[in-house]
Amino acid sequence: MENLIDKGKTTIAPDVLLTTVRLTTLQVEGVSRMGPVPARVNHLFRRGYGEGVLIDIRDNTVYTEIFLVLESDVNIRDVSRTVQREVGRAISELIGMDIGRINIHIEDIDYPENSED
Repeated sequence: MENLIDKGKTTIAPDVLLTTVRLTTLQVEGVSRMGPVPARVNHLFRRGYGEGVLIDIRDNTVYTEIFLVLESDVNIRDVSRTVQREVGRAISELIGMDIGRINIHIEDIDYPENSED
């Protein structure tokens, strides 16, 4: 009997990648929310665009731009590196694609509202 597993093919929709990147990012401690993708960038990436995330796929390699708003009083470098590590792990281990680049863009910091104001 032939091995039918070797006869098939799996394709992954860009929306699956976008959702994976977004949900993985939001689970990192210190990330408040996804940031807006600047309008000038939207025009460059007509495909692979979702809330706070841009992806470009070339030869089974994923290139990612992530736009974040962080919580106040966090180490920006540490949070950024953690996001890169976790998103890279999710793309390579869960989805099985190669990582070309994961760029992090800090768009803002969420400061708690002061109750005295």
